[in-house]
Amino acid sequence: MKAQVIRSFGEPSVFQLEDIPVPEVKPMYVLIQVKATSLNPIDTKIRSGVFSGLAPEFPAVLHGDVAGIVTEVGEGVTDFKPGDEVYGFAGGVKGSGGVLAEYMLADARLLTHKPKNLSFAEAAALPVVSITAWEALFKRAKIQVGDEILIHGATGGVGHAAVQLAKWAGAKVYTTVSTPEKTQIAKELGADVVINYKETLVRDYVDMYTDGKGFKYIFDTVDRENLERSIEAASLYGTIVSIAVSQNYNLSPFLLKSLNFHVVFIELPILHEEFRHINGEILKKVTPVIEEGKLRPLIDQRRFTFDEISEAHEYYEAKKAVGKIVLVNNW
Repeated sequence: MKAQVIRSFGEPSVFQLEDIPVPEVKPMYVLIQVKATSLNPIDTKIRSGVFSGLAPEFPAVLHGDVAGIVTEVGEGVTDFKPGDEVYGFAGGVKGSGGVLAEYMLADARLLTHKPKNLSFAEAAALPVVSITAWEALFKRAKIQVGDEILIHGATGGVGHAAVQLAKWAGAKVYTTVSTPEKTQIAKELGADVVINYKETLVRDYVDMYTDGKGFKYIFDTVDRENLERSIEAASLYGTIVSIAVSQNYNLSPFLLKSLNFHVVFIELPILHEEFRHINGEILKKVTPVIEEGKLRPLIDQRRFTFDEISEAHEYYEAKKAVGKIVLVNNW
């Protein structure tokens, strides 16, 4: 089968189109004819070598978000049969193959049936971001109807899913963006209050919207430098959930506000087999929300094929995308 592989870490140009063997089906796994994938930050970090310890063995097939059709099922698989349309976050890290190929071997526990109202390209945009947002909002922050939450990065991959899921759950959503264009998108996603952080200081919007008390719940989906803003915006005894933290950080600001701090790294269930059911179970809960029309993918206007994988990574790293970058299998 055709596949885009890397044989070394480096720039986006390291991808090479090669012929590799089709994976053999094994118990509790399914073989998927890949239709589409999307690009997540972890994909570029593995490719570049920043997260070299998470990389599959060379020649490595990357990317984890998948949407496609089951062609074979292994012994013990009861949830799927050949012909089923599925999606999930199923590989592209150490110990598992990735999506950038004609076929992917995936642990059935990491998958669920594709939402009926989405195309393969649309479905491929959602697994990583929706699982991450669900984990952060409902398992870590534990938001409920009537809660108020500040979500940083409304038009990012995880951010756009979080805004919609928080609204679906009955929360009042405050969110930050960087441009007037993104302000409009955030409103269309359902945000109640949209704050342009380049125009409004943290202390000003904290005073304006919380009477200076700060936000009880904050979900930080932006880069690690943004965590200081989250701490400043948090209330006493508040909760911050982050998906991007540095290895070295002064914890005293957390102490001074007695903050609850959580991190979400949804690659763990793939890396540790005993936890693989977690991501699949979350995705099963997300799917009805999608089919209700309460969660839809925000996809960048530029589309790519698997032959254009290098260009897609370059586009992402140039920070040109609004929403998710999707790649359709053209083989």
